[in-house]
Amino acid sequence: MATGQWLSGPRIAPLPLRPGRTVRDLVDQTFLAYNAARLREACRLFVEKILEPDVTVGLALSGALTPAGLAQSCLVPLLENGMVDWVVSTGANVYHDTHFALGMALHVGSPFIEDRRLREDKVIRIYDVLFAYDVLLDTDRFYRELLRTDEFQHTMGTAEFHYRAGKYLAAREEALGVRGSSFLAAAYRAGVPIYTSSPGDSSVGMNIAAAAMAGGACRIDPSCDVNETAALVYDATRAGKSAIVILGGGSPKNFVLQTEPHIQEVLGLADRGHTYFVQFTDARPDTGGLSGATPSEAVSWGKVDPDHLPDAVVCYVDSTVALPILTAYALDAHAPRPLRRLYDRRETALQALCDDFLRGRTAP
Repeated sequence: MATGQWLSGPRIAPLPLRPGRTVRDLVDQTFLAYNAARLREACRLFVEKILEPDVTVGLALSGALTPAGLAQSCLVPLLENGMVDWVVSTGANVYHDTHFALGMALHVGSPFIEDRRLREDKVIRIYDVLFAYDVLLDTDRFYRELLRTDEFQHTMGTAEFHYRAGKYLAAREEALGVRGSSFLAAAYRAGVPIYTSSPGDSSVGMNIAAAAMAGGACRIDPSCDVNETAALVYDATRAGKSAIVILGGGSPKNFVLQTEPHIQEVLGLADRGHTYFVQFTDARPDTGGLSGATPSEAVSWGKVDPDHLPDAVVCYVDSTVALPILTAYALDAHAPRPLRRLYDRRETALQALCDDFLRGRTAP
């Protein structure tokens, strides 16, 4: 093989950094190797392919990113600019997002604090984020009041629960003059469905459970979420492409990706897998854990379209570093997309999936 075939990439000769450089300039011109290069590839894949008009974009959020302010700085702008169409999140992100819409204060702190003293002083720590214990109590009070209202007295999926909660949070934002502080409220306004893959695994879930003990009729049906998310992907791949952007891993990662095995393996419907795959993670693939599972491994499950495996990027970098860079790059490099408002289309998409499934079951 000729040497030139191996050495055809751009020469590494970046310009010195100067005042006034944009994030986009920084990524394109200085992120040239190692995980910086993977982050550059992820940014370019996002703006050049994932944000094309025929692509439906799903986002997976693990851990607790919202206490660090990443909802206001990144998630809300992405939702408002039509760059994310549906979301699967941990309950922790939803619960802690609520604090901001209610006007509560979280503070920059330190991870090197005596936690016994924090407990005595009624201060909560999430690594280096600090806030008063009353923030939890007041947020719990909000959800308790919410769960007493008539519109929550039935069985529903988490997308409906979050949409209804988002309506109240959007109103609180407006009343307090803090619009843009909550991604739950922004999702309500934009019609972006938010699912929680483990609805009992958060303070929101605990408050729903407590309301049930007190006689409330609100129940979360995980089957609604499994079928609805598969329906959104099935609808996307019938007329276009599906992209998945994963921040971290865990249950949200599996939930966005299991949509394709649900379609193909369980429902027996033909599909190719997600077209585009981006993940930011610190997990190793060699331990056999889900969060380190690679796109090529996902191909074996039918989760990722094998013909688009080159359109898959895994970047081993903290999500709290990657997400602001990706967001700033996208907002600078790509115009806003029209809102898909998939929340309003869930029932239609689900009916189409159900019809095709039942038709296949009754076929000779």
